[in-house]
Amino acid sequence: MPQRLNLTALLVDEYDTAIDFFVGKLGFELRDDTALTDGKRWVLVAPHGAASGLLLARAVGDRQRGAIGDQSGGRVFLFLETDDFARDHLAYTQRGIRFVEKPRHEPYGIVAVFEDLYGNRWDLIEPVTVAR
Repeated sequence: MPQRLNLTALLVDEYDTAIDFFVGKLGFELRDDTALTDGKRWVLVAPHGAASGLLLARAVGDRQRGAIGDQSGGRVFLFLETDDFARDHLAYTQRGIRFVEKPRHEPYGIVAVFEDLYGNRWDLIEPVTVAR
């Protein structure tokens, strides 16, 4: 069986705050929100139609809480691909998403870095389509 990455765990402070951001601001869909034990939940969000998504993991303990918003040491951590950069950049800007740079054209596509509610850096990217 071929392997594939299925989920990426993202540390969050509170489930509902994170759901509000990812669903309300980024337009992701809430795929699962199942209560487990002791206030722990299995919360999955993903862009509409995406094969994989994020597991929103509420931080437990000082070490995990300290890593919220800095899971990649300040580098771009997640890459959100779009088929219409201008549309999504405008929508996100209107919804209060903070872009830390202006859009730029690179050999691989149009890209701009934004931050989620915790300060994690994301690339919004429309890749160059290659004629086959």
